[in-house]
Amino acid sequence: MTGTAPTAAPVLPNRGRFRPLGLAEVRITGGFWAERQSVNATATLGHIEHWLEREGWIRNFDLAARGDLGHGRRGREFSDSEVYKFLEAMAWEIGRGGDAGLESRFRAVVRRVAAAQEPDGYLNTKFGRRGQEPRWSDLEWGHELYCVGHLLQAAVARARTRPGADDGLLEVARRAADNVCETFGPAGIDGLCGHPEIETALVEFARTTGDDRYLAQAALFVDRRGHGRLSDIEFGREYFQDEIPVRRATVLRGHAVRANYLAAGAVDIAVELKDAALLDAVRDQWRSTVARRTYVTGGQGSRHQDEAFGGDWVLPPDRAYSETCAGIGSVMFAWRLLLADGDPRYADLIERTLFNVVSTSPSADGRSFFYTNTLHRRELGTEPDADRPSLRAAASLRAPWFEVSCCPTNVARTLASLTSYVATADDEGLQLHQYVPGTVAYRLADGREPRVTVATGYPHDGRIRVRIDSDDDRPWALSMRVPGWAVRGATVTVDGRTRPVGPGVVTERRVWRRGEEVVLSLPVAPRFTYPDARVDAVRGCVAVEQGPLVLALESVDVAGVDTVDDLYVDTGHPPRLVDGRVTVRCRPVHQRDLDWPYHADPAPAPADAEPDEVPLVEYHAWANRGPSTMRVWLPTAG
Repeated sequence: MTGTAPTAAPVLPNRGRFRPLGLAEVRITGGFWAERQSVNATATLGHIEHWLEREGWIRNFDLAARGDLGHGRRGREFSDSEVYKFLEAMAWEIGRGGDAGLESRFRAVVRRVAAAQEPDGYLNTKFGRRGQEPRWSDLEWGHELYCVGHLLQAAVARARTRPGADDGLLEVARRAADNVCETFGPAGIDGLCGHPEIETALVEFARTTGDDRYLAQAALFVDRRGHGRLSDIEFGREYFQDEIPVRRATVLRGHAVRANYLAAGAVDIAVELKDAALLDAVRDQWRSTVARRTYVTGGQGSRHQDEAFGGDWVLPPDRAYSETCAGIGSVMFAWRLLLADGDPRYADLIERTLFNVVSTSPSADGRSFFYTNTLHRRELGTEPDADRPSLRAAASLRAPWFEVSCCPTNVARTLASLTSYVATADDEGLQLHQYVPGTVAYRLADGREPRVTVATGYPHDGRIRVRIDSDDDRPWALSMRVPGWAVRGATVTVDGRTRPVGPGVVTERRVWRRGEEVVLSLPVAPRFTYPDARVDAVRGCVAVEQGPLVLALESVDVAGVDTVDDLYVDTGHPPRLVDGRVTVRCRPVHQRDLDWPYHADPAPAPADAEPDEVPLVEYHAWANRGPSTMRVWLPTAG
């Protein structure tokens, strides 16, 4: 399928298997994600704005405009990017809800940013002025190109949600992008950014403006990577994905956020330039990474020291870094592959990551966040100081802000644009990838406009009812994803006839009449999940899942227990639903302390205690009730 419709969505490829449907075509009207979008709009955006002002990160632009930065600049070298991600989140939210107050606040921040731009288009508050390091003098760590990338994505969001807006953001971004092309083009600096992001941003900016110079520059950046252009560091050039060319890599490695952003940009370039070899390479990297380097939650990155992927099967739950931004990067990567290929496995990972990483980061009130997402908390967490930014990995509970606060703004822009990840279209019809209560109304290539309403209590209820709200005299296809976890018990009902379906896609192509329905029923009963034996850290353990939700054992649900590490699950009794909560049968096992923890013979099993039914919490909701211990992978009894 070729051609791009005027759609308000973060990713609009000019070719590929599917065309994304955006904010005007899809409406989320209730349920799990509508609730989170509401909290994001009414609480999180204001919370972020408060901290950006309080920490002086927006004020940096005011100082730059006055030529008075000196030693007054606040924040890390990449703090500009948080302002740009905030602008992007506001742009998507304005497009979704049209809030006049938010529009006014958006324009006010844009004015402050625009005032700081240099005459040649350069825009950064950390470099290039009196008393600062020169422009482009620290490509490894300076994040200048990374910041420009987020500026471009904010401008793309604005151009797609409010075409022709007179706030000036698109022109600010265009001048910054032109400066990048002039500085780093074929005749310029033969360099690249230590943190990928500019690549996918330049491609989307090219799609928005119709100027292929930006696409060519993105392709140049991708092809430069992997040849040792960045300086070696203690973590190795793998940290920057600069030790091997993108086309030769077989798996994602190094810093997990950087790796996913680079891969997303590589997909964009491969699609636009019809580069089959590049697309094959990143597709294979995705498969290997999902098969060997991804947590059951969808989280990625198991090393704290460099926020990086570990080796194959190195997935310790208690040392999981699983950065929120890495999860968002994974969604970005998988979504682009889905649009290019149509393989439902990409949507499976997106679903898993959205429910168990992205929705886990913000608190229920939307005003504190996890930076990292452990799968096992051994000790009670400590409440963070509400008046001071936290160290990112040190926060044992959700914190209101961080010294490196990339995750709150990343969550905000993702939730504000989430509607655009629900459904796609092609010349044959409509595809539903994520299940939400809502409506879809879109235009086929031949001008017809099918409309459907989705009614569901998903993810807690596996019944997804799709009602056709338009009449037609020619056939079109309705496709629905059957998740990979639905290996048994899924059915589809059409015209009163029910048939079993397996993981993949179920498609009904026919001449539809208003009022007709398709009902997909997914088996969301709780179930045990067993790890691959090569994941040493969880051998002998099980996890519990319910539909797409990963569950956890939290100490606040077990009377008289401070730590969940003394509980063993009895897999002879499957998990069950009791009064709306999933329970498992556990027994406490009290190990006897010895002088030496190793033995010539197997240690005798501890004496059995009476088993009890223990409730589990949905992983995304843990730590909302104060300090607790928690674990996802439960040791088995016997």
